[in-house]
Amino acid sequence: MRIGITCYPTYGGSGIVATELGLELANRGHEVHFITYANPIRLDPGTPRIHYHEVEVSNYPLFQYPPYCLALASRMAEVAERQNLDLLHVHYAIPHSVSAFLAKQMIVNRRLPFITTLHGTDITLVGADRSYFPITRFSIEQSDGITTISDYMKQRTVEFFGIQKQIHVIHNFVNCSLYRPQPEAQAGRRRIMHISNFRPVKRVQDCIRAFAEVRRQVDAELIMAGDGPERGPAEALARELGVEEAVVFLGKQDHVERLIPKAHALHLPSELEAFGLAALEAMACGVVPVSTRTGGVPDLITHGHDGFMEDVGDIESQARRLTELLTDERLRERMAAAARQTAVERFATELLIPKYEALYAQVCEEAG
Repeated sequence: MRIGITCYPTYGGSGIVATELGLELANRGHEVHFITYANPIRLDPGTPRIHYHEVEVSNYPLFQYPPYCLALASRMAEVAERQNLDLLHVHYAIPHSVSAFLAKQMIVNRRLPFITTLHGTDITLVGADRSYFPITRFSIEQSDGITTISDYMKQRTVEFFGIQKQIHVIHNFVNCSLYRPQPEAQAGRRRIMHISNFRPVKRVQDCIRAFAEVRRQVDAELIMAGDGPERGPAEALARELGVEEAVVFLGKQDHVERLIPKAHALHLPSELEAFGLAALEAMACGVVPVSTRTGGVPDLITHGHDGFMEDVGDIESQARRLTELLTDERLRERMAAAARQTAVERFATELLIPKYEALYAQVCEEAG
C-alpha cells in the first residue's frame, strides 16, 4: 500500500510511535510518505520505501500566526495526488485530523480515506480546551478509522467527546530485535534511567527527589535522557539535594535502544501516561520500570511481576521500589525476564503492525 503519515516530528510519544510505525510498514513492503514540517526523529535518511515531504509555511504580515493547518492540508492533497496514496494516517487529533479532512475534500476524482490515532494529550489537554473541543470532536467523527493506544484512552475519548464510531485499541509496540537486553552493558555502577520530553506532566523533579532517597542506601547513578521546560528546575533540585554529581543530563537522544540496556531500572513518575512507551521500550531491554499507576500504564505493567506501579507523587514508595531493584539482584533478574517476556509476547511489532494493516485494508475497501 501507499500510506501517508503525518505526526509531530518531535521527541513526544506520538511522533516516536508514528515514525516507528512508518519504519515497520516500510520493512513489510509498503511505501510510506511522511508529510510533516520537519524530518521525524528516529527517521534516518535513505531508508528504503520511506519518503519525506516537507510542509512549508509562509509568513505573511497579514497573519499573526502562520496557518499551518491549511498549509498541511494543501501539502497532504498534493502528495496524495502525485504519489497516488491509498490513505492518510494522522497521529494526534489537532490539527492533523482537521487537515486530513480538508485534504480529503480537495481530492475530487476519488475517495481518500484517513485514519486518526489518538495518543493522549490531544484528548486530555488540547481537545479538552473549550476553544478546540468542537473541532476536535468533529475531526474525530469524520475520520474513516479511529485508533488509540490504550483502553484508558478509548474510555476517555468516548466519555468526554461522546464519539459513537468504533475506536480500535492498538497498543504501542516495540521492535524486540532492536530493543533487547545487553547484560554486558550493565557493568559498574547501578543506574536508574528516566526518558521523557521534560514537560510538567512527566514530574521530572520526582525523579530527583526519589533518587536522593535511593542514594541514602545505594551508590547509584541517575541518567536523565530528554529535554524540555522542566530540565532547569530538575538540575537546580539536584544541586539543592546534593546529588548533582550522580545525575547525568544527556539531552535529547535519537537512539535510546543503545542507552536503555545500560540501566538497571527505569523511573517513570508521570502525572498521566496514555500508555507508557518508554516503559515498554525498557521492558523489551530487560530493564524493570517503576511507574505511576495512571492512565494506560496498567495496560502494560502487571504490578510486582514485570514492573512496579505506585501512586502519583508517592516519592517514598517509588524510591523504595527502585532501591529494591538495585539491591536485590534475584528480584531484579526475575522481573527483568518477565518484563522482556511481556514485551515479546504482547507488544512485539509482528503482533501489532498487522492490526494497522488490517484496518488500512478495511477503510480502503469501504472507501471503494
